[in-house]
Amino acid sequence: MYRCFFKRLIDIILSLCGIIVFSPIMLMVAIAIKLDSPGPIFFKQKRIGLHKKYFNIFKFRSMPVKIPPDVPTHQLGDVSSCLSKFQKFIRKSSIDELPQLFNILSSKMSIIGPRPALWNQYDLI
Repeated sequence: MYRCFFKRLIDIILSLCGIIVFSPIMLMVAIAIKLDSPGPIFFKQKRIGLHKKYFNIFKFRSMPVKIPPDVPTHQLGDVSSCLSKFQKFIRKSSIDELPQLFNILSSKMSIIGPRPALWNQYDLI
């Protein structure tokens, strides 16, 4: 019981600190995404979390809108030719992952634990 409580408390504290510290960067990235390419700022993807419950993970959109959302990027082949320099930068630096702090704050994810699988990888869990 205490273990779950302290883990959740750490998740809340660290995600809030991360949101506060990185909010200026997130604002600049959001503006840059809007100026860089047409489409939404955020990318939403269905994932499988704890107890095999589905939830939506949020990221900054770092791929063109025309790319299928439920295909792992390693199965797409070489997509770097259709990415802008900014999209390549936020992917390489993992800045596109910052909105996941909100997933952690809302208890859909945890700072410590496995990466949530895609919904179509249910059999791998």
